[in-house]
Amino acid sequence: MAEHINDTVNQIRIGLAQVADALEVVATTPAPAPEFLNNEISGDKVHGGVISSFESVGIKDSASQRVMHVNNNGVSINNLVTSHISSSPTIDGDLNVNGLITAQRLHVDEITADVRNERSTPLEFVADDNGIYGKGLQWRGQGPTKQFIYRANPDRLYSTESIDVQAGAGYLIDNNVVLSGNELGSSIRTSSLVTVGTLQDLRTNGNLTIDDFIIYDSDSQRLGFGTDAPNGSISVTSLESEFVIDVEGESTKIGNWTTDDLIIVTDNTTRIAVRANGKVEFGRSGRSDAQVSVHGKLGVGVNNVSNDVSIATSSAIQIAGKKISTGSAIPTSGTFRQGDIVYNDNAVATGYVGWVCVREGTPGEWKSFGQISS
Repeated sequence: MAEHINDTVNQIRIGLAQVADALEVVATTPAPAPEFLNNEISGDKVHGGVISSFESVGIKDSASQRVMHVNNNGVSINNLVTSHISSSPTIDGDLNVNGLITAQRLHVDEITADVRNERSTPLEFVADDNGIYGKGLQWRGQGPTKQFIYRANPDRLYSTESIDVQAGAGYLIDNNVVLSGNELGSSIRTSSLVTVGTLQDLRTNGNLTIDDFIIYDSDSQRLGFGTDAPNGSISVTSLESEFVIDVEGESTKIGNWTTDDLIIVTDNTTRIAVRANGKVEFGRSGRSDAQVSVHGKLGVGVNNVSNDVSIATSSAIQIAGKKISTGSAIPTSGTFRQGDIVYNDNAVATGYVGWVCVREGTPGEWKSFGQISS
């Protein structure tokens, strides 16, 4: 039995020695290089270490330092250069863009900018449930909101502030200037101006009314002061009187249309009075300062005055209360005063120049005077 045990132990020792020799050989013999097929690598063979100058069909790594870090939280990139981003990415946090953004459409809940805006297309406001009304420009943050928006009833652009245009510019309708800095446009035909300054070169077309007192009727071509129905080309009226200036055919007319006296004054003093009954008075009653000078000829009751006389009358005249008339004989009717004279209009040789009244009466007592020689 003891011998058998000893043989077993010796065999175990011999086996262990052989194993030790085999391990020593393995430890000192270099491992053969792995064999891979062309364009083939197992991911299980890559772990740790740095791969440089890596290139595949879709990736080329030529970086000389780390620019991208991938972990369970995502991908961190120092600088992303790309020509296209597909799908609809979401960015949480701030996005800083140094350069130009070109977009077909841009939708934001709020935008804050202090930069120049350049556009090559119009600024559009799209209708929503409220239509297009209430949309436009607003300025907030300093007092009441300033607005330039679109309103309804009627459709119009509404501004809470004054609109100032550059000197020399104006407001146009259908490419016609209707208002500029110093004039209304020539196309303006109707206006309800209440107060204006000094007018120059005023032209009107049609009827004209000034303060409901001066009225021009374009149909009759007459101008009335205080009346809308003038009886002359120019008419000035009061409550009961009307003074007219008119042209009728080849003559002109000036005077009162109504049965009122016509008074001509200077220095607010009556100089000539034409009474309603046709009586003409020079000067004023009770005064003797009126003077009438006729530089030419004076005819009373005649159509023409002969060249060789200065005064011509068709009836008797009176000088200092004495009446002078003509006749072919002593008057047989009428009332005469002493000193009245009747000149003989049929004077012949040995006849008399005329007759003189020596006692007043009807016809009074008369005597001949001035015998004419034979």
